[in-house]
Amino acid sequence: MSDAGQDLSREERAALAELALRLGDDRLILGHRLSEWCGHAPVLEEELALANVALDCLGHASTLLALAGELEGRSRSADALAFLRDAREFRNCLLVEQPNGDFAATMVRQLLFDQADLLYYEGLQASRHAGLAAVAAKAAQEIRYHLRHARAWWLRLGDGTEESHHRMEAALEELWRFTGELFAMDELERRLLAAGLAPDRAALEPGWREELRAVAVQAGLHLPESANMHAGGGRRGIHGESLGHLLAEMQVLARTHPGASW
Repeated sequence: MSDAGQDLSREERAALAELALRLGDDRLILGHRLSEWCGHAPVLEEELALANVALDCLGHASTLLALAGELEGRSRSADALAFLRDAREFRNCLLVEQPNGDFAATMVRQLLFDQADLLYYEGLQASRHAGLAAVAAKAAQEIRYHLRHARAWWLRLGDGTEESHHRMEAALEELWRFTGELFAMDELERRLLAAGLAPDRAALEPGWREELRAVAVQAGLHLPESANMHAGGGRRGIHGESLGHLLAEMQVLARTHPGASW
């Protein structure tokens, strides 16, 4: 992006590069997780739907990682950031790296994450960095379709059979503890907020809960009340074992044939 630097100070550029890395890593890892359903989805139509959502996520990731590379000024491309970093260098939230589990768990993870991400990207459109605001506007349009898809499955599975309902409730209990990180404001995000470059994550949580509660009520599901939540480990490069396995699969070709193009 030609306006990557704009009128930013050196400190603002560094902070914004880190933010773009966080957002790009979120979408990269989620996109890879969804791609794991190819050949395994319950029906062909759903396999195509999940593949399209995964491709949208990877498109967002490519743009955001390219922006991060420009802002940091270390001549690292989006591909280099995706394929040549180790797990401790990734800044994605813990929720997106969780294994797919069954189909109910995948749909629970998708809605929990995308509902928070949509609110964040809507706020990010007011960023004084025009390039990032434009990325957010385009991504938000696609995330709305992803949410529509996930909500339909919450209703279908939550209000379906006894088995599907049980699986949805179990997935909510398992994944809920990872959602606190979606709204954690660390020093970097507070600086970006004060500089008019990013929205306040913490302020988005009430709206997120309201949207989720409305869907849960329709689906006959109960949102957990647990306050025992992870609050930011992924943003500091502290991840679970599952991310290492994911990266080993995702990065093997690029690391085996460095510099190759096709």
